[in-house]
Amino acid sequence: MFDLGRSILASAERSPDALAIVDGDTRLTYAQWLDRIRRLVGAFDGFGLRPGDRIATALQNTWEMATIHWACQLAGIAVVPLNWRVKADELDYCLPDAEVRLLVFQDVSAEAVAASPAALALPRVAVGDAGQELGGGSHAFADLLAGDPAPPVSRATAEHASLFLYTSGTTGKPKGVPRRHRAERAAAIAHVAQNCYRRGERTLGVMPLYHTMGVRSLLAMALIDGCFVGLPRFDTARALELIAAERLTCLYLVPTLYHDLLADPRFSATDLSSVRKLGFAGASMTDGLLKRLDAAFKPELFVNHYGSSEIYTFTIDQNAPAKPGSAGKAALNQRIRVVRLGTPDPDALAAPGEEGQIVADLSGDESFEGYWKRPDADAKALRGGWYFTGDTGFLDADGDLFVTGRVDDMIITGGENVSPVEIESVLSLHAGVLEVAIAGLPDERWGQRVVAFVKRAEGVGAATLDEHCRASGLANFKRPREYVFLDEIPKSPVGKILRRKLQAGEFQTERLPAGS
Repeated sequence: MFDLGRSILASAERSPDALAIVDGDTRLTYAQWLDRIRRLVGAFDGFGLRPGDRIATALQNTWEMATIHWACQLAGIAVVPLNWRVKADELDYCLPDAEVRLLVFQDVSAEAVAASPAALALPRVAVGDAGQELGGGSHAFADLLAGDPAPPVSRATAEHASLFLYTSGTTGKPKGVPRRHRAERAAAIAHVAQNCYRRGERTLGVMPLYHTMGVRSLLAMALIDGCFVGLPRFDTARALELIAAERLTCLYLVPTLYHDLLADPRFSATDLSSVRKLGFAGASMTDGLLKRLDAAFKPELFVNHYGSSEIYTFTIDQNAPAKPGSAGKAALNQRIRVVRLGTPDPDALAAPGEEGQIVADLSGDESFEGYWKRPDADAKALRGGWYFTGDTGFLDADGDLFVTGRVDDMIITGGENVSPVEIESVLSLHAGVLEVAIAGLPDERWGQRVVAFVKRAEGVGAATLDEHCRASGLANFKRPREYVFLDEIPKSPVGKILRRKLQAGEFQTERLPAGS
């Protein structure tokens, strides 16, 4: 069975002169990139690293980060990519937990590294001038490329760990998700197939390489001898510039980034004609944003990809605008079910149209096998051969899945279950709503009341939006009772709405009249 080390060797053998990666002034063909990858493997040997070991990174989406990822695959070493915004206490937890033997960092993560005893106890490699900022004691990344390249031979097997992702850990410590080469490669192949990628596609490499979406873009481009155009951190002006200048053919982003692209005043003046395929994941896309993107890009394929770090793909909808809100049907490597809320039994199926918890088959080729050293998390999520996602949703009469939120995000008001996603989609269709998030706040009478947090256009008020909800046919118990108008909706680094921040904050609200 092929491993990912053999995969990058195959790409360089097939298309040595094809452009592989772009990052600012750095432009490397597959032959040139493989040379740097092999030199890194040789440097790993100098550190005494062996197949099965682990390297952690705290880097942005630079060519160095992408090169480390591929060098680890060739060397049989698992990469542990951490958020470049990582804090010292997170390093102190994750580095020993994953049994990391080498840490690579840059200027944006140097302060956290300097404050972390666990980081300072490890051999460290600094990208750019980060080592000087830390006061020395680190190896320079550039020096690692000066040595001899390792032989062009993969030291990995399909059973080696390829990647350790750490979940965000909104409650408690983050959970390590180890993923084998065979699962990572299966996920990348499925990504190619389900997005109908052709040989030589070009994508924007902006989704973080510590996130499953970013990793998938990186691997998928190599499998089709395509080009990964890196963008270290999202900036709409630079993203639009790269789409036009590099003639990008496909985009795979979270809805927030699409929203920001459309909102940039330079969007309408940018040549977007090369983009043929759009894909999104990480969060539901509102009906309004779907319509605006479809009109702006007129893509030949518009894919809603629903999945997770643990099992890359759950479902796929390759024509997202045709049925707004639908996540489609089970993907190539997966089976899914919706089971009744509150049950641990994967066979207790919810009826069509009934909201329940979404579960996925752990036998799928893309699946992980359990959390790293977390039997408590395994006991909660892995039951009877199925992965309990923690997401809520329902299957419609056609068997298409609709994801309605998280089990923990469900609003229970007056004994009724209310999904935030449904209300967000309704409000998103109002022209004066730029962004919206729905959350439940404590209420003495109702238990929770539905509150809308809105980034709005000038002149839009609560009464106008309430009338819009009434006219939409939204059930009365689902209508927001309060509106909070914000300059920005709080989100995670990968664009997920942080409802707990909304619930914990103190805001000026526009409360609707009692009994309305």
